[in-house]
Amino acid sequence: MEKTDSLIKTIKAEISEDPFYKQNFSNEGQKFVAWYLRRVLLRPPSAIKFELTDSSNDKKIDAIVIDDDNRQVFVIQGKYLSNVAVGPDGISEILAAWSLLRKPTSIQSSGNRKLIERIEAFRKALEDEYDVEFRFITTTSFSDSAISSAKTFQEQFENDSELNASLLLVDLILLESQFEEANVRDLPSLNHDLSLDMHKVLITEGSGIKAVLAIVPLSECIKLPGIVDGRLFRKNVRQFLGTTNKVNKGLKATLNGDRPSDFFFYHNGITAICRKISINSLENGKTELHFEDLSVVNGCQSLATIYQSSDRIRSLNNNMPSMLFRFYEIPQRELADRISIYTNTQSAVKPRDLKSTDKAILNLKRSFENRFQDGFFINQRGLERPSDKDTEKTVDVVDLGKSIMAWHCQRPNISYNERKLFDDYFRTIFRPEYDPQSMLALQRWLNIINENWENLGLNETLEAVRSYARFHMIYIVSMMIANASDQGDKIPFPSKTLQILQNYKNETLLTAATCFNQAFKNAHEQAELSSKVFSPQNWLKSKASIQSENLVTETVVSTLKSVSMNKDFLNALKLSPENFGLRWTAEGL
Repeated sequence: MEKTDSLIKTIKAEISEDPFYKQNFSNEGQKFVAWYLRRVLLRPPSAIKFELTDSSNDKKIDAIVIDDDNRQVFVIQGKYLSNVAVGPDGISEILAAWSLLRKPTSIQSSGNRKLIERIEAFRKALEDEYDVEFRFITTTSFSDSAISSAKTFQEQFENDSELNASLLLVDLILLESQFEEANVRDLPSLNHDLSLDMHKVLITEGSGIKAVLAIVPLSECIKLPGIVDGRLFRKNVRQFLGTTNKVNKGLKATLNGDRPSDFFFYHNGITAICRKISINSLENGKTELHFEDLSVVNGCQSLATIYQSSDRIRSLNNNMPSMLFRFYEIPQRELADRISIYTNTQSAVKPRDLKSTDKAILNLKRSFENRFQDGFFINQRGLERPSDKDTEKTVDVVDLGKSIMAWHCQRPNISYNERKLFDDYFRTIFRPEYDPQSMLALQRWLNIINENWENLGLNETLEAVRSYARFHMIYIVSMMIANASDQGDKIPFPSKTLQILQNYKNETLLTAATCFNQAFKNAHEQAELSSKVFSPQNWLKSKASIQSENLVTETVVSTLKSVSMNKDFLNALKLSPENFGLRWTAEGL
């Protein structure tokens, strides 16, 4: 109780004293939703300003957050209350929002301006098959009738063919858990304490490996750190597939059925590894387990689904179902990786995961690490750079694929879409013979853009969509060099641009940002003249953002011809013709 009271005080103090909330939002309800986006979902302030739609004609939708990195959409409804539980009328607002979003065009004639723009981005996310989650957040609790209504609505959401979605109720207790998790999201490892009935814990050893088999109540499972942001599953080969996945729907059905206690018998159990397990027997008949660097390598789907059902689980009390856990103390990375691979056979992995050990990717990894002995190529999700490898020479395969799409294929509007990169265009962009020096150059350009993102002078709307706008920056850099060198439609080899990166990185990025801003302004003005809805996210995801009148030909050429341009910088951008190649093309590019 003390902790939740403390959280209420924290929220009240921050939304009343922080200038960001005072200057941008007019009432406590808006400020609370903005606080949640900023402090729990860790959205940048510049993004929150247009993600939050709460005002007149908001259609019961307070915010729409589109997370391109994780291919997720969050539709948020918030209630900033004190001592009054949210009733079924509040939950009905979620149903109303869902009903409207099933046919987004119905909102375009009556929603407020910000909502209309977000609906355009929402429609594009649905086309790209993003997972959709409705979240009702509150600073109080939900009544039993509200929870019952939510359960009914959830079944509608999950089984609907037009808008398949999940629903999560975030009361003050869960809000506290999410807030604490967000506060430690950047820690290098997860530690956790677990206290269990000693008769439900078996401690053993096999092949020199300490193992703990434990029957863990689901009420303890939802307290595990790192479920929401996926850090608990960082050594797993896949992320959460959503509650609409067939297997996960079955798990949820059991929890919501008449015999939730049977969950233990239907489930195969969870496999977790950690660097160290400390065990302490307590006088009250409990065994206390302390885990250092905890990671679940088999059970992501189950734990995430259980977390989604946290309101149902807390209501079970004395009829609390349990689940079998296998904890292994494994300091050796190689064995941990093998366990992760061999214990995952239930659900199909995503294209990115399937391609992580493809011959083309392994060849790229081998050639890069052979060329740079202190370098490291990350080809699998959760793979961490060894301490003896250089941070500056670490290349992530996802960053590489996105950068190649923007630089060599000249299609930054596709870079955000990992499914297409690792499926439709995989053979086009991941070429086994690709030059390691160019891999390094692309990663360095991206790193520099990331490091200076908030100091480039970008329009705040562009700055807010960093996850994919940065690849337009990479694209513009390549076009600046090509135009300065009079190479027109040819593409500079990234490896030949390292001298520019070393000596003129600031001038290059600031000039690229100027081009980007002008292109954005042009596109916005054109939409207004045509009385069309302008969605910055959709613009960046479409070919419109790379058409000549919006971006390259006009803005880059005119900027480079500016009389104020530094002549030394302009000369530095010029490369000889042998340093250029043709654009990489494939069907649809």
